[in-house]
Amino acid sequence: MKILGNILWLLFGGFATAVEYLVASLVLMITLLGIPFGFQSIKMAQLCLWPFGARVQKKQPQSGCLNTAMNVFWFFIAGLWIALTHFLFGFLLFITIIGIPFAKQHFKLAGIALTPFGREIVY
Repeated sequence: MKILGNILWLLFGGFATAVEYLVASLVLMITLLGIPFGFQSIKMAQLCLWPFGARVQKKQPQSGCLNTAMNVFWFFIAGLWIALTHFLFGFLLFITIIGIPFAKQHFKLAGIALTPFGREIVY
């Protein structure tokens, strides 16, 4: 079922969303300060390509407050808007019974869009 869900996800918007995240990461990586944010955008593109069967978890060795500072900066610049977009799509899909599994994936993407630093995707 995970493979079928991922194929349907790719066909109905997952691939386009992943390409958008990849283009955004390339634009972010033009500047030196944008490189860490570009890597987070690549992380979200990876999750957009194959979300079923993946989970997002915190990285274990958390040291310092750099991840927190970067998450705060990310939240105010882009994270809030990206998360709201995924939450809106998740809510619209959740209305239908067929769309509930896809809504859960959008909610997963909304969660990582809020605070991507210090998190990893595990398959």
